[in-house]
Amino acid sequence: MQEGVQYYWALAAASAIAAAYATHRLFVSIGRDRVVTDTPLARIRSAAQGYARIEGRARLAASEILAAPLSGRPCVWWDFEISIKETDSRGNSHWSPLESASSVTPFMLTDLDGQCLVGPVGAEVTPTNLDTWFGDTPRPYAGPPQQEWLGSLEHNYRYTERLLGPGVRLSVLGELRSHAEEQEVDADARALLATWKADQTALLARFDRDHDGKLDSQEWDAAREAARAQAQGGVANARIERISVVGQPTHGQPFLIAPLDGAQLTHRERRNELLFLAAAILFLALTVWTLHKLRQSVEVSACVAQPVSYGDVRGWGVPGPPGPGVNAMRSSLKPSMKVDRA
Repeated sequence: MQEGVQYYWALAAASAIAAAYATHRLFVSIGRDRVVTDTPLARIRSAAQGYARIEGRARLAASEILAAPLSGRPCVWWDFEISIKETDSRGNSHWSPLESASSVTPFMLTDLDGQCLVGPVGAEVTPTNLDTWFGDTPRPYAGPPQQEWLGSLEHNYRYTERLLGPGVRLSVLGELRSHAEEQEVDADARALLATWKADQTALLARFDRDHDGKLDSQEWDAAREAARAQAQGGVANARIERISVVGQPTHGQPFLIAPLDGAQLTHRERRNELLFLAAAILFLALTVWTLHKLRQSVEVSACVAQPVSYGDVRGWGVPGPPGPGVNAMRSSLKPSMKVDRA
């Protein structure tokens, strides 16, 4: 009985943890769905700096050659893991990670009127190719076979490779930054300040607020801000080719790279919501049922452990021990029974 109680306690704890995790993932999926839905598609050239969703064709930057480490296939992004088969003392085999790595090389994303770099570090990538195969060496001699086979029963190494192929159309949600623009603004601001310093009369007339013939720290700050604002306006109005970079957001938004369009991304997130909702309800119901069974087991254990009096037994319909009157009557009948037999 005690083993049954322990079993229900363990099952209740496990199902409660699973329900809590599924509920947490449900709210995360709801937040991701809201972000994906509320972030409009932007063109690369006209996209504002900050969190954005852009779409385009993936390709390598000029003069870049990127090949997958295990299969040697061309790609714009790769990720791999090599596992080794190990056997414990009971003879049970399992796979243990031996080596893993992910690509950190930025790739280009091109739409109809512009292009940008995508830095994949920290991104949640949905691959276009996901392959698993087996072998007998720490590194495979060739790529994945054309047909699936039961290599896990025969070989000691497992290779898993994920790729984004060149030319595939991607959706990217991340933080768009323009480093070239920032550098140009700073350079233009410094050039403007140097020009203003050359004409001290005009500089003092514009920024010397207390008319003491010199600029204090606050007045210099005002001059720098004015120079930067003027430089920003010049950069915004200039028709220059800017290479922006999409990277990991700084405020915790999801960083997604997927070969899906906006509608497919939204469908995937809502499907995940339904899955986590169903899992949360299932594990919550299992927790309630387990607690009910645990209560019944505890009550039965308490009844079995409680000492039972004869009065309680008679109350259940079971005869108790004979009383003194019954014993006296039996003693009085014994002689007569002997006479009859004589």
